[in-house]
Amino acid sequence: MSLYSETFYSNEINQLFSDRSVITNMLTAEATLAKAQAALGLIPSEAVEIIGFSCNVDYIDIDTLKADIKLGGNAAIPLVKQLTKAVKSSDFEASKYVHFGATSQDIIDTSSVLIIKQVIIWIENKLAVLEKSLLNITKEHKATITIGRTLLQQARPITFGLKTARWLESITRSKIRIQKVKTDVLQIQLSGAVGSGNSNITDEVQIKFAEYLNLKNTSPWQSQRDHLNEFASILGVLSGSLGKISKDISLMMQTEVAEVFEGAQEGKGESSSMPHKRNPVTCALILSNSARTPGLVSTMLSSMLQEHERSAGYWHAEWETLTQLIGLTCGSLEKSIDLIENLEVDTKRMLQNIELTNGLIYAEKVAFELSNTIGKMQAHEAIKKACKRTIDEGKHLKQIIRETHPEIDNIDALFQPENAIGNSIKWVEKITNKYS
Repeated sequence: MSLYSETFYSNEINQLFSDRSVITNMLTAEATLAKAQAALGLIPSEAVEIIGFSCNVDYIDIDTLKADIKLGGNAAIPLVKQLTKAVKSSDFEASKYVHFGATSQDIIDTSSVLIIKQVIIWIENKLAVLEKSLLNITKEHKATITIGRTLLQQARPITFGLKTARWLESITRSKIRIQKVKTDVLQIQLSGAVGSGNSNITDEVQIKFAEYLNLKNTSPWQSQRDHLNEFASILGVLSGSLGKISKDISLMMQTEVAEVFEGAQEGKGESSSMPHKRNPVTCALILSNSARTPGLVSTMLSSMLQEHERSAGYWHAEWETLTQLIGLTCGSLEKSIDLIENLEVDTKRMLQNIELTNGLIYAEKVAFELSNTIGKMQAHEAIKKACKRTIDEGKHLKQIIRETHPEIDNIDALFQPENAIGNSIKWVEKITNKYS
């Protein structure tokens, strides 16, 4: 990994994709293949014991393997050579049954799925934590009044809980998508050279292989990559949802807004030249990841155009692309938990910001009230003129309405923020009740 391997990514996920981990999962696939074949009498039981013992990453010269990959075009070819040599050093006969009837893609795809299985478990656990944190902050700020913004401009009051409730729902939807995709993506690849099997890769071997690995048995999918792209697309959506949360928070952290802040920590958010700054560094990292993931999803989708029974290049394009996509998304997820769990909310500043426009944010509500007496279009035009006077004269809109439309007898109530939040509280309760 690079200098930034601990910056954008999760250390736990980095470990899952370390050289040792990837090789270990490939060796697991090789050992399990031999075990399945031995269970069906296709290879001697003595051979499977030696093969299983030899499928140890410590017996693999990783540097040599990496150097040899470019000769064969994938990691399985030099790995099988080294594994066969290790088995042969113990038992020549047993070495005949290494990788028996399989092809490189069987091992690479299956080992990738084994890693994805661990990734999904990790993601599900982290999503549950983030979901709980978002639920807690939503309940806490159900009635906390803040300004709703459209096109980056103050629009009308809402509650902060309504904003966080929408964050919450997006994360829950991603959690559901991850749960559903497991059925499609967690499946073996075992089909031999061209996906037709052979005398050593039979239906029975596939069943045993899947059973031992606790994966789904399925028809070969070596050049049909839709389920893998479904998973990649779900990661892209999750990354975007996390980025949306960070975008909102980073905007609310702006000096002129100052409504929320990332949790304080010694040295966090410092500027190298400006001592006064408190930068949204966690948001920045999440947003950086979210900016990179769409291109990776696009590459994955492009790689679906695989020729015949095995692609020259498109399959290969998936390897690092999917690894990076998983790494960046999981990095964002981990950082988002820290962001939400330690988020500081300045409710007083939220109320102060509501008054910045001299009451203009209540214009729609006043227009609705006035329309009851003079009609919708006429009310809209009348309040539009009043708003212009507010801007030109620097007066509060309420004062101008008192002057121009004294017939409105509930003017004070129209300019109370708690009376202008619409269904915010009711809708927050509706959303949070789903998690009871």
